Formats: sequence, structure tokens, C-alpha cells
Amino acid sequence: MQNKNSISVTDAYSQALTFAKTHYENFPVVSLLIPKRLKKHIAIVYWFARTADDIADEGNVSEKIRLEKLNEFEDEFKNSLEGNSSNGYEIALSNTITERKLTPKYFTDLLSAFKQDVTKRRYANFDEVLNYCKRSANPVGRIILELFDIRNEKANEYSDKICTALQLTNFLQDTIIDYKKGRIYLAKDEMQNFGVTDFLFEQKENNYNFKRLVKHNVERIYGFFDEGKNLLTFLNGKLRAEINWTILGGEEILLQIKKNDFDILNHRPELSKIKMAGLLINSFIS
Repeated sequence: MQNKNSISVTDAYSQALTFAKTHYENFPVVSLLIPKRLKKHIAIVYWFARTADDIADEGNVSEKIRLEKLNEFEDEFKNSLEGNSSNGYEIALSNTITERKLTPKYFTDLLSAFKQDVTKRRYANFDEVLNYCKRSANPVGRIILELFDIRNEKANEYSDKICTALQLTNFLQDTIIDYKKGRIYLAKDEMQNFGVTDFLFEQKENNYNFKRLVKHNVERIYGFFDEGKNLLTFLNGKLRAEINWTILGGEEILLQIKKNDFDILNHRPELSKIKMAGLLINSFIS
């Protein structure tokens, strides 16, 4: 099938791979642990998620326009599944979904989370945060499992725990970045219980109450990781190492937060290339 923008599917996959390799993440999206046969598929899935995320966070563009763009992006995605793609990327993605027998709902769940990011800036309680994670993070893990032909509900449940833990870790890691965008992912009722107000974010004041709140969240995230590690029993080879590497990375971010006295207002934890390499080695032996 020819696309309207005259970019071939092969070129779209190639550009998606370049796109994935040049965008910063805590871990390379297309790492050396991913089988060559799947790299293009993972790259095009990443293109989908990253493109939608960029639309949701598009600078000073109004909420109305961002939602319109996300709705248009979703319509184009759905049309591509019916053979009516508007560009090479969409053709490549629909090819991946068909070839690898992926669940389209996981992609629309991701889009619903991105739309929510445009309009929802606060969360009343932790259940609301978990509901967001269910759509913003968990579908990614399930897509990865399907790409590797792992279709087991228990494995999905453990994957959800890992993905939720990673999303919650990223919330802590990006607290100040999100605050500057007007978002706080720490639950309002928990902030109130720990005596934390928005003023502390504004002043970047890491006082006793704020430390207790962050510590509470860090310990809870560790619990999600611990439960999610059961997924490793369903995996083997490089995929097991890849997922273990990702878990170790998330836990390393949490460890850095602890070492920084839970001060996520003034210190953003990051993983250096040397640290990532060390975690990669550990992923094979732990």
C-alpha cells in the first residue's frame, strides 16, 4: 500500500528506529538485548507513544488544540487499522499490530491517559493515580509481552505491577518538571495527611513533612516492584535480563531519592551511562 506522504513502510520503520535511539529515556528503548527481529516493532510502538505524549505536552498550545490533535491522532490510528493510513508510520504500526497480534485497546488506553494529562492536573487520592497508571504505563508492558508472544494473564498482572512502579518512580523523579507544567501526581489526601501544601513545591522546601510523604511513596513503590518481580519466572534469556535491567534501574532511582534525603524538590535523580552499564551486568546475574 502506498501512503499519502510517500514514505515507504521500510523507511518508516528505519526512521522510527532512529527516533527511538535519539530520545532520552532512563533506559535505551531499543537496547542490545532486544532481538533484531523485534527492534523495528518496538521502535514503531515507541513512536506512537512518544508522539502522543509530545502532543499532550506541546509547549504553550492551548488545551483545546492539544485535545483536538490527540483526537485526530486517535482517529488516524483507528483508520489505519482498517487499512486507511495517512502516513508511513501509521502503516508500519498497523502492520506491527497485525503481524504480532497486538491488542489495539492497549494503544487507545495510552491515548486516553495522554488526553487526561492535558486536562487533569491533580489527583484526589492514590486510587485515581493508579487508574492513570493503568492506562499510561501498564499497556506498554502488556504490549511488550505480546510482542514476545507471552500471553498469560498472571504474567500480565505482574507486568502491571512493574509498569505502575516505574510510572510512580518517574512521577517522583520528575516532580519539579511536572510542577512547572502545573501537575502534581502526589495524591491530595495523602499530602493533607502528611501536612504538605503546594507552598512547599513553590519554595522547594524539603521539610520533615515532605520527607515523610516521599518516604511513604518510595516504600510503597518498592512493594510494587517486589510483587512485579514474579514476572521474571515467566521470562528467559535476554528478555528476562531486559526486564530485570529495567526493574534495577527503577530501584536505583528510588535509592538515589533515599540518599538525597527524599529531596525530590531540589535533586532530580538520574542514571549515568556507567551506572546503567553496571545495572546491565547485574541484570544477568541477579
